[in-house]
Order: sequence, then C-alpha cells, then structure tokens
Amino acid sequence: MTVLKIERLAHNKFLPEYKTEGAAGMDLCAAISEPVTLKPLERALIPTGLKIELEHGYEAQIRPRSGLSIKHGITLINCVGTIDEDYRGEVCVPVVNLSNETYTIQPDERIAQMIIAKVEQAQIKVAVELTSTSRGSGGFGSTGK
Repeated sequence: MTVLKIERLAHNKFLPEYKTEGAAGMDLCAAISEPVTLKPLERALIPTGLKIELEHGYEAQIRPRSGLSIKHGITLINCVGTIDEDYRGEVCVPVVNLSNETYTIQPDERIAQMIIAKVEQAQIKVAVELTSTSRGSGGFGSTGK
C-alpha cells in the first residue's frame, strides 16, 4: 500500500475519503466559503484546500463524480486530471457545466474523486517502421459498434 501525505490548508474542512471498503477513488470536497454557480457551459476552478505528496512512481488522477455527471451535467474540463508526483501546489478541480440548467456548487460539496495509481516513464525509441497488426491504423469505431 502506498502512502499519501496530505497538507491541509486553512480553508479545508474535509480530508479525502473512501466511502466504501471497495472504492477505488476517494472523494474530494469543494473548499469554498461561498456557493459557486455555473451557468450552462461555464467553467470554474474549485479549490480543495489540500496539497499532496505522492511516493515516487505514483500519480493522482482526478475524475468526475458519476452522480454529478449524470444527474446535473457537472464534469471535469479535462476529463481526467493528472497530478504528478513532484507537484506541491493546491489540488484544484476544473469543473464545467455541460447541462442546459445552472448548477450551484455548495461549500464542502463532494465535487470529484481522486485515484492514486502507479505509473512508469517510458524510454523513447525512435523507429523507422512499427510492427504490423491485424487492426493496423484503424481507429475511431473501426472495430465495430
């Protein structure tokens, strides 16, 4: 098991939390003092009041909460955000309202989930030609519906 060091900033009330024993992601809460209202297609960067320190070879992935996405159209601008092991700034969540209705993020509301994942850096090797496969360059639905 990896260790995640967390520094709580003054405006943080809640540590990330796994809501069930089998949860892959821990919930992140909005560390805001006033509600933030998003009009349709509007974006905002929501602070969590947390700084983190990851072990070498790990990243933190910030992902949308499925309930907010399906019920209210609130998701992340970059779909999945990556926090590198050497980043030491505040974890913030870039949200966007993809619905046709306004949505108000409340202080302390659970707004995203964070997953800790092992990563490797690849050694780059330039090739003149790549090995062929039966799929080849087919993409974007080429394997069927």
